[in-house]
Amino acid sequence: MLQNRVDPLGNIIKTPERGAWLGNRGVIHNEQKEIIRPFKIKAWITCVLEFRGRYRKVMTPDRWTELFFLDEATAFSAGHRPCFQCRYADHIRFKEFWLKGNPQYGFDMKTPVARIDDILQSERIAADKSKVTYEENPKALPDGTLVLYKDKPHLFKQNQLFLWSPGGYGNPIVLPEAEKLTVLTPRSFVNMFSEGYIPQMAV
Repeated sequence: MLQNRVDPLGNIIKTPERGAWLGNRGVIHNEQKEIIRPFKIKAWITCVLEFRGRYRKVMTPDRWTELFFLDEATAFSAGHRPCFQCRYADHIRFKEFWLKGNPQYGFDMKTPVARIDDILQSERIAADKSKVTYEENPKALPDGTLVLYKDKPHLFKQNQLFLWSPGGYGNPIVLPEAEKLTVLTPRSFVNMFSEGYIPQMAV
């Protein structure tokens, strides 16, 4: 069993469950197919599992490391964005909604996506290498956001929480009243969801 599945906190874990999306952070494994670093590049992307009939042997030496996600909401929570090549239409839609949700940066559609990646990197990882999170009132959260509730990741959807697991989500839980939640999804993605980008959710 390979360590190549990503959880909502961005951790790379071992699980027999298969993913619905493919991810890339550069070459982060060794010749023994072991993860040796959390990332190598700032462009963390989410790809489709199949594209133009191309075939890849997972964790080939000196080739980028194939990572997998339960759903797109999980990929966003981990800090990944749509790929420009295999998900061109999604990438354009992502950029349009990201710009609407984050006008404070003064970017436009001509701005290189690398500028957005720089911001995302600051929203993913803190100086001590921990995941960046923040506190928010549930009423301010859009569907598709991943949060911590009772120290476990949950998906926020239609004012309910769904416990995340590698194999899927649990039954809905009624939102706690007057209680802020720890948000796992990077803030600029949450802003993007609020503007209307709806991520694919496995629930």
